[in-house]
Amino acid sequence: MTQKNKELSSEQREELLQILKDRFEANMKRHTEVKWANVQERLEAHTEKLWSLHEMERTGGEPDVVGYDMKHDEYIFYDCASESPKGRRSVCYDREALESRKKHKPENSAVEMAADMGIELLTEEQYRDLQELGNFDLKTSSWVKTPDNIRKLGGAIFCDRRYDTVFMYHNGADSYYGSRGFRGWLRV
Repeated sequence: MTQKNKELSSEQREELLQILKDRFEANMKRHTEVKWANVQERLEAHTEKLWSLHEMERTGGEPDVVGYDMKHDEYIFYDCASESPKGRRSVCYDREALESRKKHKPENSAVEMAADMGIELLTEEQYRDLQELGNFDLKTSSWVKTPDNIRKLGGAIFCDRRYDTVFMYHNGADSYYGSRGFRGWLRV
């Protein structure tokens, strides 16, 4: 699934910037201290990050700014789609899990897709932070970055929101479901 050309046309860049600006302005509670002009300036200076944001958008993630890291002078984008991104569902956790399946292999894995997109999976902590900004994954679930000690034993973790509560669960890393995808994040 790796894309060969990681350059966006000027038309694609302008369209994406408008989508991101509109989403930014419609969801100010996610980034109360951030100004769009500063974000746009940063994005235009780091066009390689625009390609990753385009991939997040293309696969249904609806990326938006959720914070600013003063220490590293970077804006943080998370997938903010109400449900796990449609273009990233029915994937197992990682390449090792994918290769371990004998039958009915999914097309890809969450870790590999994220790497191809130039993003990282949310951690459980980041997922819980996202849930402070709204109600996400009320019908779906999302793989999150799994600690090595769990992964070494064959498991992986995922999260969702049910009964007005954020839950963290475990499953075999080789499992996949039509309602489970993954959410990513990106620093710009």
